[in-house]
Amino acid sequence: MLTIYELKPRFQNLLRPIMQWLWRKGITPNQITWLAFWLSVSGGVCVALQPTVRWPFLLIPALMFVRMALNAIDGMLAREHDLRSPLGAMLNELGDVVSDTVLYLPLGLIPGVSGAAAAVFAVLAVVSELAGVAAVQIGASRRYDGPMGKSDRAFAIGFIGLLLGLGVSPGIWLSILLWVLAGLLAWTVANRVRKALQEIEHD
Repeated sequence: MLTIYELKPRFQNLLRPIMQWLWRKGITPNQITWLAFWLSVSGGVCVALQPTVRWPFLLIPALMFVRMALNAIDGMLAREHDLRSPLGAMLNELGDVVSDTVLYLPLGLIPGVSGAAAAVFAVLAVVSELAGVAAVQIGASRRYDGPMGKSDRAFAIGFIGLLLGLGVSPGIWLSILLWVLAGLLAWTVANRVRKALQEIEHD
């Protein structure tokens, strides 16, 4: 199944001039990672504090896009300019998981939306990333299989934020959508485990 992650090379090519400018300015990948983390946390806190107000939700699609761009840039900086580090790898994985959790859980605070659906979605998002990282522990590559990878989740949550920010009333539709997304995440976990096992069997 096609996922947004497969469009990443084209996205990176568009961002490469910005990445080169940042490199010339002495900006490090870890600084970019921290910026993406704090932007995400700030957005999640705004929604959590005012779940009945429209404007915080308009921040979500913008934050998701900026975060995807920053994540792509920090990776290119690290690889193409030999700036990879163990700390950077840890920040990248942990920062994404924490950022996602802080952005997803406040959806359960919206009146009329199932808190259980938001919680299950957030938990399965974490599990899906753990499945991708765990693949490395058994000798496979880091798995990014879909259908609900990080980029796909960013698009889905960004779209939800846009709808809410534009005044679409939350309700049962959002709870159902979160359950559907949670189901796609469960599928993603299974795919990552299966593909990792297949990879080591073929080596």
